[in-house]
Amino acid sequence: MNPMTNRLVAATAGLAAGALLVTGCSSGQISQTANQESGVNGNTANVKNIALRNVHIQAVQTGDYLKPGRTVQLIFVAANNSPDVNDKLLDVSSEIGSVTVTGPTAIPAASSLIVGSADGQDEITQLGSATATTAEVTLAQPITNGLTYNFTFDFEKAGQAKVAVPISAGAAPRQELAAAAHG
Repeated sequence: MNPMTNRLVAATAGLAAGALLVTGCSSGQISQTANQESGVNGNTANVKNIALRNVHIQAVQTGDYLKPGRTVQLIFVAANNSPDVNDKLLDVSSEIGSVTVTGPTAIPAASSLIVGSADGQDEITQLGSATATTAEVTLAQPITNGLTYNFTFDFEKAGQAKVAVPISAGAAPRQELAAAAHG
């Protein structure tokens, strides 16, 4: 072989080896975003065809805890992933207090039930309804930020889902910022 051919073969072999090396370095790696959770305040759960998303208590805590007797909003979305089976939310319960759901609770196939409205969102009503669905929790015991509280969602066809529900202050300013602004 002449020297020019040798250099061409060596360069081609070097490029091929480099490409294999670069490809081999990324095999088996998991991207940083593969396991990231969405940027919502609440928790999630799945039961059969129902996907509960952004489940949270929306309340501003100004003291050590939210006191018994206070009413707070339970916010969530229940998405029916079935293409042909309708479902219905029958009940929501919790050991922290009684939950009252008002408004439509049917979840048609391939549709969602939006309960409450998170800060920054307009209130949404179900199709064909003039009434928004809301869920209020009348506290029977004190609750505080930083902890989660067990709720059970009971659906007509999907059954029960248990969710650990956090508290979110929504768009309210942080306590330190509010105190600094007033003092």
